[in-house]
Amino acid sequence: MESWRWRGRALLVVLATLVLGLGLVACGDDDDDSADTDTGGGGGGGKIAFLLPEKQKHRYETQDRPLFTQKVEELCPDCELLYQNADQDPAKQQQQVEAAITEEVDVLVLDPVDSTSAAGLANRAKQAGIPVISYDRLILDADLDYYVSFDSTVVGEQQATALSDRLEQDGSPTGPIVKINGDPKDNNATLFKEGSNSVFEERGVEIAQEYDTPDWLPENAQREMEQAITAVGEDGFTGVYAANDGTAGGAIAALKGAGLNPQQIPVTGQDAELAAIQRIIAGEQFMTVYKPIIPLAESAAELAVAIANGEDPPEGLVNGEEDNGTESVPTVFLETVPVTRENVQSEIVADGFLSAKEICTPQYQQACQEAGIK
Repeated sequence: MESWRWRGRALLVVLATLVLGLGLVACGDDDDDSADTDTGGGGGGGKIAFLLPEKQKHRYETQDRPLFTQKVEELCPDCELLYQNADQDPAKQQQQVEAAITEEVDVLVLDPVDSTSAAGLANRAKQAGIPVISYDRLILDADLDYYVSFDSTVVGEQQATALSDRLEQDGSPTGPIVKINGDPKDNNATLFKEGSNSVFEERGVEIAQEYDTPDWLPENAQREMEQAITAVGEDGFTGVYAANDGTAGGAIAALKGAGLNPQQIPVTGQDAELAAIQRIIAGEQFMTVYKPIIPLAESAAELAVAIANGEDPPEGLVNGEEDNGTESVPTVFLETVPVTRENVQSEIVADGFLSAKEICTPQYQQACQEAGIK
């Protein structure tokens, strides 16, 4: 009789454990957009929060997120990954950080919506004993453990150098140009501006009109370009500095709307987005800057897994420092590549960033043949 009682109690414990486990899994999948949880192969590997700022740039959802997730799963099958996107909303990102703190994550990988106000989020996590990795955009005036990004000042210099060279080839070495910068809330936009302005000043390029573009929105950039055309006239500028491919698309739309030929007015960009690469091979956008997302996401994942497991970063991964106003943050700097029509094949296609099939839709097949894309 005592044996049956013992077995009955054991069976109840097993059933209760199963019910509790199912309840936890259900909670993890409650909101697929705001709290996507990938649990890997089991427990014991650490808990990582990966918070991205917005979906305006398609790369975040189509590249950063899956690449980071894949690398974490490869390095640490038992790690738990909590992913969220703030949709360009600082208040929403604050809620997501608070949720990560409540979940007692082992490391927070944060790409801030607002580089300045995110200091409070980073400091809040640190107060809770959670290490913070600033991803892609530097969090200012905060206590950080690491920063993983491209050198944004160099990106601005690459854009400005390419445009200055093109202006010189076109016989207008001093411009003037229209300058469409990025979102002033994004510290990277500030660095792009600083880097590009340093080159334009050195090369003597005149800036006829200059704008900062709220939220990086193409429609805002289009409106700014329309204002510039009205202010200086259709022949009052010879080129356009656009801080990224989205703003470049807006500027080009405004040029077309004013009856101007974008093939005769070089426009810069950044991010090597598919639409921009197609514009480049068609001659409508002059250049972009390719920032290889694979090493960015994978380097951040390597750091996150090491921290979550109480280990040091892989040797040689951290290769510099970046001053965020409070401290010099140990940094992983990654290289960027200026891309024009001449090296789309060798840089973008050969690297596997975009395939010839993706680029060479029926509308662009002739342009692809002429550009040697295959």
